[in-house]
Amino acid sequence: MTLVLTQQHDTIFEIILNRPEKRNAINVELFSQFDEAVQQANRTPGLRAALIRGEGKLFSAGIDVAALLSMADRYGPHWQTRMRAITDDFQRVLTRLERLELPTIALLHGYCLGLALELALACDIRLAAPGTKLGLPETRLGIIPDVGGTTRLTRLVGPARAKELIFTGRQIEAEQAEQWGMVNYVVPEESLLAKAEELAAEIALAAPLAVGMAKRVIDGLSDIDRGLVLEGWAQSQLFGTEDFLEGAQSFMMKRPAQWKGK
Repeated sequence: MTLVLTQQHDTIFEIILNRPEKRNAINVELFSQFDEAVQQANRTPGLRAALIRGEGKLFSAGIDVAALLSMADRYGPHWQTRMRAITDDFQRVLTRLERLELPTIALLHGYCLGLALELALACDIRLAAPGTKLGLPETRLGIIPDVGGTTRLTRLVGPARAKELIFTGRQIEAEQAEQWGMVNYVVPEESLLAKAEELAAEIALAAPLAVGMAKRVIDGLSDIDRGLVLEGWAQSQLFGTEDFLEGAQSFMMKRPAQWKGK
């Protein structure tokens, strides 16, 4: 099944999350297809921008928790002891996205949560429709945002705001996210694509090599690699805890978690 669509018009390359019946929830197959789309964009000559959006009523609800609980199918029965390797696999995809010299613009609507927000944070520019809910709810599952979310959010909004959002697992709306600097523009949903194309056209007026180098310099000012290593280390500890199992089960059963702190 094609879970990620791609299309090109002129110098713009679109990557579309295409699992609307599951709220574009990200499972391993979708993430793998997304990675292939990013690599396709990297190989395509003459592009000036990549737009990333979600099909249907929302951008993405984040990771498919059911897929998270079936990691054994891909990584073996003792997958929780291999969290460093698993985290590396997931981080590698969004690092590849971030390191495209091509400017990337995320178009957000409805919901953009967890891994979906981590994906958006790896883009250069974020546009959001009014009322779009953004958040990193991982601590409510007993884990942390480990696919660059903790590191990139801190780079974007500073430690105090990042701590508030991650500690609470709270969802905020696009208007507040714009005030915090997480979102560049809040645009009516029907105008998201037009606004993204307008920005891409303005970027295309600049020299492509200069834009690519400017992106490298700006991104190079933060020690993303060290942050990703720390995320992976922390997550490898948390996935072996009773609290993670409780968090995942309570989420699936839609009940409050009973944390034990162990």
